[in-house]
This record gives sequence, C-alpha cells and structure tokens, in this order.
Amino acid sequence: MSGQTDASGAYFVGTKPSDRFPIWTRANVGEVFPDPVKMSTFDFAFQNDEGIRMSELAFRDAYVQIGAFTYDEFDPDECVFLGVFGGYTYLNAAVGRVFGARAPGIDVETVDRNFFGEQPGIPPYESHPDDPSPEAEQRIGETFLFLFTAPALPEVHEDERNIAEIRAQRPDFAQMGNHEIADWMMHFLESGYVDGAGFRELFARHLKVSFLAAVPLGALEQVCIALGRPEDTLKLVAGYGDVASAAPSDAMWQLGRQVAASTTLGELFDSGPAGLAERLSAAAAEDAGGDAAAFSEAFAQFLYDFGSRGPNEWEISCPSWETDPDIALAAIDRMRLAPADVDPGRRRAELAAQREALGAEISALLAGDPDTQMQFDLARGAAAVYLPGRERTKTNCVRYVNETRVASRVLGRRLVERGMSSSETDFAMLRFSEMHEMMDDSADWSDVIAQRQAVWDDANARQEPFVIVGDPPPMSQWPLRDATELPQLAAGEVLAGLPGCPGIARGRARVVLDSSDPTALGSGDVLVAPLTDPSWTPLFVSASAVVVDVGAALSHSVIVSRELGLPCVISATGATGRIPDGALVEVNGDTGVITVLEA
Repeated sequence: MSGQTDASGAYFVGTKPSDRFPIWTRANVGEVFPDPVKMSTFDFAFQNDEGIRMSELAFRDAYVQIGAFTYDEFDPDECVFLGVFGGYTYLNAAVGRVFGARAPGIDVETVDRNFFGEQPGIPPYESHPDDPSPEAEQRIGETFLFLFTAPALPEVHEDERNIAEIRAQRPDFAQMGNHEIADWMMHFLESGYVDGAGFRELFARHLKVSFLAAVPLGALEQVCIALGRPEDTLKLVAGYGDVASAAPSDAMWQLGRQVAASTTLGELFDSGPAGLAERLSAAAAEDAGGDAAAFSEAFAQFLYDFGSRGPNEWEISCPSWETDPDIALAAIDRMRLAPADVDPGRRRAELAAQREALGAEISALLAGDPDTQMQFDLARGAAAVYLPGRERTKTNCVRYVNETRVASRVLGRRLVERGMSSSETDFAMLRFSEMHEMMDDSADWSDVIAQRQAVWDDANARQEPFVIVGDPPPMSQWPLRDATELPQLAAGEVLAGLPGCPGIARGRARVVLDSSDPTALGSGDVLVAPLTDPSWTPLFVSASAVVVDVGAALSHSVIVSRELGLPCVISATGATGRIPDGALVEVNGDTGVITVLEA
C-alpha cells in the first residue's frame, strides 16, 4: 500500500489481491462506490498504516455473526472482502461463493446470481479444500431458523432512533477549531456512536441484514418457479411502504405538488435548478406569508429528514442534498411536471393490495403440501421484515456518514478562505493524519493534493474491469471510457438483460449518466442508467420503466422499481451506450428484453 502517487501511473492507494479468495467484482459495490476511492475514505474504511479499517472489519463481523466463518479464516493484515484496484472498489466474490457452498438451502449458483447478474467473463466455481465446513453449516442453519421466525428487527429501529438523536444534537462546528473538527470526524467515524460504537457496528448490521434478506427472497423464488410462475416472485415483495431508500420520493412528490399548484413557485423553477435554493430563499424573505415561504419551510424539513442522501453518498467529499440543495430541487422540478396519476403513494397501495392477494392465492394452492405452505408463509413474513430492514440499515449508515460530511464542509471552507486549499473538498485527498500536517503547513501539501487529484482524474476516465481474477491488470492498460463507441441498436433490434421487476412499458429512452442532472428525463420516459443508488430514486417516480447496465437481484434499481411498480431490466450490458437516446423502446420486465421500436 502506498500513500503517495506512483511515477509509473499506478493509483496512489490500493490493496493486495488475496491468494485464498482471488475473484473480485464490481457488482453491487459499484452502486456504493461508483467513482475511484479518495484518500480519506481509503484511510478510514479500507486500510492504513495501522492495518485494516472499518468497512473491511464490518464485513468480517457480519459474516462471523451469521456463522459462515470464524475470524481466524481471514488474513489479519490485508483486506479480504474489499479490494481497491486502480482506484476502484471491488467486492470479493470468492468469499461469497464459500458462503453459498456452506449455507444450507443455498448454492454457489444462487450467490453468483445475486452477485453478478448476467455479466460476461465470470469464471466457473472451483471448490477449495477449505470451502466445506459442517460447523459453519450448522451455525448458518441456526441463523436461518431465527431469520424465519423473527417478527421484527428491534436493534435496527434502535439504531434509527439513536442516529436521529445524534442529528438533533449535532455540534456547532463553526465554534470548533480546525484540528478539533478533524479529530471529531475521525473519532465519530470510529467510536462516536452510543455506548462507544461507531460506523463499524452500523455497517456490520447493514451487511448482515442484507445477506439474510436474500434468503426469504430465494425461498419465494423457488416456490414460484416450481409453480411455473417465476414472474410472481417480485410481486410478492412489492409495495411494503417501509423502504427507507424510496421514502424521499413521497416527500418530494408532495413538494412537487406544491410547486405545480403555485404560479410564483412555477416561475422560480422555470428559471432552472442552478441557484434555485438562493432564489427561493430570497423570495421567501420578500413575502413571508407567500407560497415561496411555505415551500421553503417544507423544504427545510425535507432536508432535515432526508438531506443525507445524494450521489455517491458513502464518499464524504461528494455532496448530499443537505450540502447542495439544488440537487434535490432539480429532482423536485421533475416531480412537479409529472401527472397526478403517478403519485408513488397511490401506486404503492395498489402494489400492496396485489401482493396480499397473490400471497393468499399461492398459499391456498399449496394447501395440499402443508410443509411447503408453511415454508412459503414464513418466507413471506421474513421478506416483509428483512427487505425493508436492508434499506433501513443502509439509510442509518448514510445518515451517520453525512454528519461527518457536514463537519468536513466547515473545515474545507475555512481552508479555502485562508488560501490553504483551492476546494472545500481537497481534504479528501489526504489521510486524516495528513490533514493535521496540512493545517500546520499547507505549502508542502498543495503539490501532494494536486498529484493525487491528477491520478484520480486519470482513473476516473478509465473503464475498470467488471471482474478481476488474481492480480489486476495495471491501471495504465485499462481503456479510456470514451475511447470505444458501442454500436447503437436500430429499430427492431433487441438488448437482453435480466428481469428485475415484472411488467411491460413503452416510452422514449432517456440515457441519464448523472443523477444530479435529471432535466432530460420527462414523464413517461424510460430511464436508462449505468447503475443507480438512492440519489436516483426521485427520477423513478415519473419514469415508465428502468434499464441499467449493471445490477443484480437485490440492487437498488430492483428495490425501488419493485416499490413503484415499474418494469425494470438489470444487467443490460452496454445499455447506456447501445440504446439511442430518444428512441422509442419497449421494456419487458418479465423477460429482461428491451426492444427498440423506433430509433
């Protein structure tokens, strides 16, 4: 691992490949870290001179808590679950395959389907002598037994309450010194939670619930396949109404209705999203009892409740809705133009009614097989607990991280004002220990920041491999993203992916590469994206269907499409390059096929 830029063009930080677990993938983790990792994040989450850090440790905790491994099976000094190659974060698929080999009722193929979706270049599974473990199988079985009988996740809701209290008691960072803020950030990330817990505990809880959420979903899938009705699987887990990553859409919808009903607000929004927050604030000050003031009050509450969300929300240097409100306002702008019949609350109620009726129908069909019927009913109950729980645990982590983001902006602005850095997010190119050194003597660190930023820019311009087996190829060999143009589909041609959410829809394809700029997406359009995270959720509301380049069974695009009843196709490799922007397309969420009707 290196803390400085490498003259050979290598990325300035990285991890060693694992000999025991040699397969790495961008699947799933690409939604969490779509961009190259910056120094402060690597320092806190992955590895530093003191050893492995919070995110890697949390993965180990989660797998041990499930019973799949013991701590002594992991390298104590090097990352096993999370790798950084060429700046990009990779997830260890080989470890996941061992879990599939050990877990009762699950196999490696199921894990591969959840990990990879349908992506080329996936090596076949080769069993290692240490993969089988009767002891681990027994421990996992006991965890699964608890999973199917747990009526709720009280510890997750306790986390939620504690984080709400942390937000309510946020320190006044303006009254803190520079070194004090830097120390607060690191302490908070490591041990600032209630009773000495920190991000590691929250993230481990999220990972554990995420792993377990796949189990009842798989059980429902097996029943539906056996009945010849595989398309019913996702209908059985739709419309829960308690999915935290989808919740901001409801609040944004109401704000969008306020704008749609007001001429004053409409004129402010018509001027475009850039600088909109400032214009709204000025208008509210001029007319304290007017529509702008009412909207500003409601929007302030929205930011308090959901301001931690945003693009690349795990990376502290990236903006959230709280630190850059114009991003949220751009999404609300799309909402105000949507017709009333796409109200997410109404659609969710329809899906919930469909879910309950379908569950009762299938359960009745299984009446002649009481054991299978009981398993099916238990799986339905567990899915209703763990699938929303997965999104709630993730939201808890994101809200926690955002407290550090807000603190960093205060420190960053001060350093810019004092001429010590050129951007309020320059800190991201430094280790936490280096931040203190920079604040004492910025002259020597400006060159280091510039060098690392240049390497980051180079990595960001390159197309990382989806799968790495063994040693990764040098970053200099990775192709530039804009070096190759994919052949676009013509009328009548199709692109095949994986079914993500059932249904069929037609609309104009809108290729959107950045969730912070949704202005091209109109009501009824088909959203075509590289991948999605919660910052994309508001764009789903007015879309007729969703297509993503990369995705798997529990990816964000599937979860939100399921909640909104949108046909969704995942793992449509090259969709953002091959589907012409503006083409009339049909998206079949039952088969995973996208057809170009008019190019």
